[in-house]
Amino acid sequence: MLFSESFRYDAGMFTNEYFVVFPEGDVQEIPGRLSLGEIVDINGHSLPLPLPSVKTIAFRVAKIKVNENKGGNETFHVLELLSARELIPHVR
Repeated sequence: MLFSESFRYDAGMFTNEYFVVFPEGDVQEIPGRLSLGEIVDINGHSLPLPLPSVKTIAFRVAKIKVNENKGGNETFHVLELLSARELIPHVR
């Protein structure tokens, strides 16, 4: 658990883990929670706007799913790849 946040929770540890799910189904752990509709890079980091070019590889957070477990939560951010046409409004 590289990026997990741990909290004391009664008699045990409580962790929050965050992941991005790419369109092909690959899953990668990320350091923290993302917002719905946020534009991120291939590592799950928020991209600063405006973007330098429509040739940027960018994903949008399309869905967020939280699995609540006894010892912690797993938050999955489902990503969708943005096309060059979809990036035009976000370019200088």
